[in-house]
Amino acid sequence: MTKVNEAKDIFENIMGEMRKRIVQNENVIELMFATMLAGGHCLLEGVPGIAKTLMASTLAETMKMDFTRIQFTSDMMPTDISGGLIFERETSSFSFFKGPVFTNILLADEINRSPPKTQSALLEAMQERQVSVGQETHKLPEPFIVIATQNPIELTGVYPLPEAQIDRFLVKIPVYPPDLEGEIAMLKMKKVKMFADIEQVTDQNTISKLKHEIEKDVVVSDQIMEYISNLVVATRSIPSLSLGSSPRGSIALMTLSRAIAAIRGRDYIEPDDIKSIFFPVMNHRLILSPEAEIEQIRVSEIIENILSEVHVVI
Repeated sequence: MTKVNEAKDIFENIMGEMRKRIVQNENVIELMFATMLAGGHCLLEGVPGIAKTLMASTLAETMKMDFTRIQFTSDMMPTDISGGLIFERETSSFSFFKGPVFTNILLADEINRSPPKTQSALLEAMQERQVSVGQETHKLPEPFIVIATQNPIELTGVYPLPEAQIDRFLVKIPVYPPDLEGEIAMLKMKKVKMFADIEQVTDQNTISKLKHEIEKDVVVSDQIMEYISNLVVATRSIPSLSLGSSPRGSIALMTLSRAIAAIRGRDYIEPDDIKSIFFPVMNHRLILSPEAEIEQIRVSEIIENILSEVHVVI
């Protein structure tokens, strides 16, 4: 079995287990798993009560990975996330205690409820996969992914994520409530058992190896790299945007499209892979101009226009 086929089979088994608890939102689950394989982090945006936390914890269960949930609040300190030094009387010395960030899947629940100083404590962990305290550096487990959530309509007692931090998320995924059919299916599911039992599909060692194999074996053609570049550069010359995507957006599209192609059973990237992930990769990297906000232009409209105007060069 090739590594690409293995990625597809693992994802299909994970999706089968996730469906025991989650109704609809298959695209969200696909993006979460692909983000992990791409070595990135994801931000889930949606109102409370639509299973954002349940999706993250269930995903961890299917892979038997360490899972930690942090409920962000306004009085949280950076050491509440990263850990810190404590003084031990017996040895008259300081020792490091690990914070909840030392896990495989970290759910940062309502991340925008904590002040910027605490939010920034995640920056080093997300980017460098390590925590520095004093003169010591402590490596985080592999794999490591931050799944953060925020409520898009909450305005009281929140601190909007600064651009420097929100750009660290590979994707921002909108999560919506189920439709009527999904709502009925969810009630029938909960009537039998509130939380169905989940079987382990894979483990963290397999996922770690799979990440490296995908990076090595999934082909990124010159045409695909040119297509990605044209899409990203196009965001920098739109009057409605005060800020287009940085080169980090190009890298995000390339790395995530590799993972998407693999879990769809291919060792090469197709233009449709790029199109399917362009919105979640770009929607948090594009900043509307004040005039565009007054005119109520939406970022989603700009993204749709870019996809319709930029074509693949064959």
